[in-house]
Amino acid sequence: MDIQSIKNRFGIIGNSPALNFALNTAVQVANTDLSVLIVGESGVGKEVFSSIIHALSPRKHNPFIAVNCGAIPEGTIDSELFGHEKGSFTGAVDGRKGYFETVNGGTIFLDEIGEMPLGTQARLLRVLETGEFIRVGSSKVQKTDVRVIAATNRDLLDHTTQGKFREDLYYRLSTVPIRVPALRDRKEDVPLLFRKFAADFSEKYKTQSVFLDAAAQQLLVNYYWQGNVRELKNIAEQISVLSIDKSITADTLQKFLPQRNSRSLALIPQSGNQNVTPVSHSDFNTERDILYKLFFDLKKDMNDLKLMIYDVAQHQGYTPAEPSQNNMVPVYNDNEPSLTHTNITHNNSNNTFNVGTPILLEPKDHHDDVEETLLLADREKEFITKALKKHKSRRRDAATELGISERTLYRKIKEYDIEE
Repeated sequence: MDIQSIKNRFGIIGNSPALNFALNTAVQVANTDLSVLIVGESGVGKEVFSSIIHALSPRKHNPFIAVNCGAIPEGTIDSELFGHEKGSFTGAVDGRKGYFETVNGGTIFLDEIGEMPLGTQARLLRVLETGEFIRVGSSKVQKTDVRVIAATNRDLLDHTTQGKFREDLYYRLSTVPIRVPALRDRKEDVPLLFRKFAADFSEKYKTQSVFLDAAAQQLLVNYYWQGNVRELKNIAEQISVLSIDKSITADTLQKFLPQRNSRSLALIPQSGNQNVTPVSHSDFNTERDILYKLFFDLKKDMNDLKLMIYDVAQHQGYTPAEPSQNNMVPVYNDNEPSLTHTNITHNNSNNTFNVGTPILLEPKDHHDDVEETLLLADREKEFITKALKKHKSRRRDAATELGISERTLYRKIKEYDIEE
């Protein structure tokens, strides 16, 4: 069966190379009994690939069941998967077959496998390696012939280094990995998917189908799509139901797109005053946002450095000009007691300077450095503690008052072991 026939059969829209490669891999592995690990972000359609693999396999006439490991409580997941004996735990009034017993000869799809408890992972590994399992509360070993397809939106290899996922199970599951691309990695498919969803909702709600003008289509393509195909489908449904004008412009479309940039505001101190300006960011989901955050953090560090030079100069008997935004920030040379690469201009007549010429810094005793560092740490801890107490442990409000991000505040709380 060719790829286009599979797309038509399972309702898959798109022609991006990454999508086609994933589909080709699924077709090739379907005729085997190998375990498959489907990797992709939430909302990309991983469950469709499990259906494709089962439907094209020799097991297609046998049972297929999809199990969301993250939706089953940890205390009952063993019973759900492997069954239990009567009286094996409170509430077990009867014996029960588990999925691996009822789906014998078929395929089981374990979605969100990264949420599976470590004890259950050990049981699953035994099934994969020997085809054997034991019901909860029983000592009898039973056999099963089940093909396992797993899916995750997490980095399982990273989880293995953290001790949250068994490394042997990871390699046993990922005999054949299939990576389903995120929607932002197949932008050419976005207009096709929107038209398909719009047509489906037009038929469902008995309304005229909406269509996008060129600017709206470009906006749709360039949108980040954090929720992937699921989010695009939701947007198409909202527009189909709520839009009066069926010709959608960029301005109209913008009203339906989630404004993630307004969810969180980073308060960045401005040089030379105590005012703060809110700077929008979208949870640092894009490289641009990350670069902006790094830039602002660097700017704050540079301002702190200028203030430190100002204090040092005062202690050496100078009457310094206050740092301003036009001053270049000096750079320390670790091997010399002076500042280099600055543009401090010194005026001998009135013993003042502007940031521009080197300032001689006397080497300090290492013991003094340690004491000063500890003193600064104590002051920082004190400020954080007071801010948290003032705002009743509301980290966002405390971080705003301190002029730092929530992430930095969280790191400092951990670093200083501050009780909230």
